[in-house]
Amino acid sequence: GLIMNLCWVTINVNNMEESLKFYNEVIGLKVSERFDTPDGTEFAMLGEKDEPKIELVYNRNYTSVKPSEDTTIGFFVESQESALDIMNKKNIDVIRGPISPNPDVSFFFIKDPNGYEIQLVDKK
Repeated sequence: GLIMNLCWVTINVNNMEESLKFYNEVIGLKVSERFDTPDGTEFAMLGEKDEPKIELVYNRNYTSVKPSEDTTIGFFVESQESALDIMNKKNIDVIRGPISPNPDVSFFFIKDPNGYEIQLVDKK
């Protein structure tokens, strides 16, 4: 079969600067690439070189992004305690959790500025 590695997940955003600030300052992703197209659509690739990315797309003609309730983007965190502390300091509501289905993992959920659900996972 094909050998496949995840390249990126694309999400449409209502406000590029607000979304960049969230993914950079809260989640900790670096901007690896940023460009605009002639029609004014803005793109930002977030993440480390040679790693899967989150691609943010902003189109000024499409600012009513409707995230699916069935889609979650998950990130590993080094420590649930420090992640919860950061959310608290940045006034970001935990919408569910912490949940620990077994002793080896626990996680909680927040929402990004567009309403996408983000799962922060601490794997022991």
